[in-house]
Amino acid sequence: MPIIHLTSLDHPGLAVFAALTEAQLRNRLEPEKGIFIAESPKVIRTALSAGITPFALLCEERHLDGDAADIVARVGDIPVYTGPREMLASLTGYTLTRGVLCAMRRPALPTVEQLTAGAERIAIIKGVVDTTNIGAIFRSAAALGIDAVMLTPDSCDPLNRRAVRVSMGSVFLVPWTWMHDPLESLAAHGFRTVAMALTAASVPIDDPVLAGEPRLAIILGTEGDGLPRETVAAADYVARIPMSHGVDSLNVAAASAVAFWQLRRKR
Repeated sequence: MPIIHLTSLDHPGLAVFAALTEAQLRNRLEPEKGIFIAESPKVIRTALSAGITPFALLCEERHLDGDAADIVARVGDIPVYTGPREMLASLTGYTLTRGVLCAMRRPALPTVEQLTAGAERIAIIKGVVDTTNIGAIFRSAAALGIDAVMLTPDSCDPLNRRAVRVSMGSVFLVPWTWMHDPLESLAAHGFRTVAMALTAASVPIDDPVLAGEPRLAIILGTEGDGLPRETVAAADYVARIPMSHGVDSLNVAAASAVAFWQLRRKR
């Protein structure tokens, strides 16, 4: 691979790491697929192992023969830009996590039909816009046996740089896609739905009926207002996590971990 030792920040190939916004990365460089940024050696390794195609690498000089040596050897014939830590931080606007970033091509997303085929537990993310929460939800989904994740279009992009980093690469381990159809359409794919919400009609999350469902879609709502009333009303079940000490609710990322564990398919 060509290793390009930077003496200035004027190289046109560096735009992907500094000049383009998240939206431009998604749309400008390759309209059909777009580009996203993976940060830190662990995340990049996970992405490469999942078959994600690298586009360009940015690496501190001291890591070429260190933490990133195996990555440099794996990425193939793509440009590898390198320079001192301070120069690269001035380019990106932040200190690189473990000294390496990789611009990668967005993979083609599966359809809802492909995701639901054979799945028993899926997560539906509706209107969650915080990148940290999205990353944490994906990490819990991967760790706790969720088969797939679907997001409504008003949710944050899972391939946002910070979301990818917070997930520790879990966004590459759990299949996901955008869901444009109404949530009620999940019934046609054989799923019952459970909305995570605090309502008078909700049942405790450890209700055995929930865990006994063969195919269950767990719906998680936005950080502030939770799920819309119409979404809650349309769900087959409404479940709550019992609270103590006057705490009214958990952060959506924490609630997702509790829900995924409690509602996992018992075998």
